Amino acid sequence: MNLPWYVARAAGLVSWALLTLSVTWGFLLSSRVLGRKPGPRWLKDLHRFFGGLAVVFVVVHVVAILLDSYVHFSLVQVLVPFTSDYRPAALAWGIVAFYLLLAVELTSLVMHRLPRKVWHGIHLLSYPLFVLATVHLLTAGTDATNVAVLVLAIAALAETTVFLVVRLVHHRSVQRRKAREASVRSTTPTVPTLPSVVPPAAAAPPSWASAELPAQPPVASPEPVRVS
Repeated sequence: MNLPWYVARAAGLVSWALLTLSVTWGFLLSSRVLGRKPGPRWLKDLHRFFGGLAVVFVVVHVVAILLDSYVHFSLVQVLVPFTSDYRPAALAWGIVAFYLLLAVELTSLVMHRLPRKVWHGIHLLSYPLFVLATVHLLTAGTDATNVAVLVLAIAALAETTVFLVVRLVHHRSVQRRKAREASVRSTTPTVPTLPSVVPPAAAAPPSWASAELPAQPPVASPEPVRVS
């Protein structure tokens, strides 16, 4: 029994399943299906856990392929696309998907140090990453002829497509609403503010009104007549 080959197959299937869970859970969080602000922090941590665990199983998948004695792969052949003699195109899908997975996970670890738009743009690569990983599974994997694997892969691709369409429609509706609000603000006439009218100060009384009148001399009272 070729143990490394079975380990490579099992690790590849598990990593693909974890990637499917990570993409699905990420969409549920971003679309607010679980609530506008999911309370428990473990909801977001679970999304990161799926992605990080997928990286671990991809590494196990690659190491097991290098140890396989049936098809001899070199390190260059499993890291550089189109360098393998065994199904070069099929392996290239998986190699590119691996690099996209690393980019998404590494930027997620330092997302607080990156601009929001940069991180979000890289994180959206999760969708083509999932598509490439699924194509790699169906073209290079030994289990591609398995009916159960084929049904799961097609269902996962359909699910991701629906998620992507819903997200694009939601994003477009948000942009249209913002554009309408901006146009309403620009067409609303602004009422000019009238300057405050300060009533003129009361006229000051003339200077002569406030002038003091000269003091009148005191009137001497007549002396009483003395009768002798």
